[in-house]
Amino acid sequence: MKKEGNSQIDHSPLLSNSLSSNLEGIQTTLGPTPDLKMLQYEIRNTPLTILYMANLVDSDKLQNILKSIKYIKYAPPVDSSLFEQMYSDIYLTAQTAKISKTKDVINHLLSGKTIILLDSINEGFSVDTYGGKVRAIEEPQTESLIRGPKVSFTEEIGVNIAMIRKQITDENLKIETFVIGERGKKKVALLYIGDVINPAIVEEARHRLQHISIDAPIDSGIIEQSIEDNFMSPFPQFISTERPDKVALSLLQGRLAIIPDQTANALIAPISILDTVQSPEDYYERWHIGSLLRMLRAFAVFISLFLPSFYIALVSFHQGLIPSRLAFSIAASREGVPFPAFVEALMMAITMELLREAGLRLPKPIGQTIGIVGGIVIGEAAVQAGIVSTVMVIVIAITAIASFTLPVYSMGVTYRILLFSFIFAAGMMGLYGISLAFIVLVIHVVNLTSLGIPYAAPLAPIFINDWKELFLRLPISFIKKKPVFLDTVDEVRPEKEE
Repeated sequence: MKKEGNSQIDHSPLLSNSLSSNLEGIQTTLGPTPDLKMLQYEIRNTPLTILYMANLVDSDKLQNILKSIKYIKYAPPVDSSLFEQMYSDIYLTAQTAKISKTKDVINHLLSGKTIILLDSINEGFSVDTYGGKVRAIEEPQTESLIRGPKVSFTEEIGVNIAMIRKQITDENLKIETFVIGERGKKKVALLYIGDVINPAIVEEARHRLQHISIDAPIDSGIIEQSIEDNFMSPFPQFISTERPDKVALSLLQGRLAIIPDQTANALIAPISILDTVQSPEDYYERWHIGSLLRMLRAFAVFISLFLPSFYIALVSFHQGLIPSRLAFSIAASREGVPFPAFVEALMMAITMELLREAGLRLPKPIGQTIGIVGGIVIGEAAVQAGIVSTVMVIVIAITAIASFTLPVYSMGVTYRILLFSFIFAAGMMGLYGISLAFIVLVIHVVNLTSLGIPYAAPLAPIFINDWKELFLRLPISFIKKKPVFLDTVDEVRPEKEE
């Protein structure tokens, strides 16, 4: 991986003065490829060839190049050489760079650029014509909001950066580009606001991106796994989002974003565990509504983690803690069930996960139907057969619904993994097992970091000033300081100039 624009020692062969020799070398390197197009021209008795990869270039940009060449062909000669005249004229209409190595020609071709080579010249130039078919901007599919912008990222990095630019029209918005991948080279953009973010965070992210060694970053998830702090942790140390407004809000708080090319998701870091229960909609609605939604999500996290395990612990080990009437109801519902509560919960949790996964993988028109009908039919059939109790079906259903409320999908999967851990702990030692498992979980979270920032902040270490927005969303006029645990350069929101 190398940062774009950095010069490195390269021993690849140089272009020769023979056009035919250069073309032969390019064809030999690429092999038989039907999408390599070569257009032959002759200007002032000098043969030249235009090379590009079909479907990787924008047809309008390519036509502009051809028009420029046609103009040069019939225009009167100038004092400069033909090569310099062509370079100067095309440079006015598109981003153009001179190249002198065969390896550069290949890399630029495969990146969607157009190459122009002249005979008797041991140098060529590439023109940025990357384009082709691009998916239109659509509504977010996995992060739907009632109130807020209805746009999501596309697979085109230029379009994605432009959407961030529209959100933040600040000259201090910095964008650094890197090229990652040994075989499938892809551009990756690092975005941050220079006079807000802590420079140490930027330096750490830059260092990690520069030292990625993979064949091809097909998706942002591969980059995330390559630069995360602890690959053994089930917790995501980056937030993956398809919403430009969420990225913009994070940049303004003093975080950074990583936007790879050819993927419709951006990565946000550093984050804390509390960021995973917050949504941009908390700030779009009035503070009363935002606070209620945030508290509901926090309560949903508790339910999705502990509800089945608490049920198992109370039914199997601590029956005396259950109120008498509720204990009689549970006992009546469990009458005839041949399995202990632990096995009962495990079977239903696994069944729910299978239904959830099946609903995701099936085509959309029938995926939701399978999830709903399957859950109802299987739950009712299991109760009628006496395999599980009605209370257990209710517990698992509420747990599944609670897990759907989390705005970060990867964190929802993490809580589903931890759910099984707490079920096993409760099945072995009851409330004592749940307590021990929770202590282990807290120790792990407290020691986890995201780009070097404590994952449990502002709870551990303690940042009192950040507690006011833990589970409540204060009125906009009260939110004057950026998160203290991020140690931003610009700590206070700038005041409007008179």
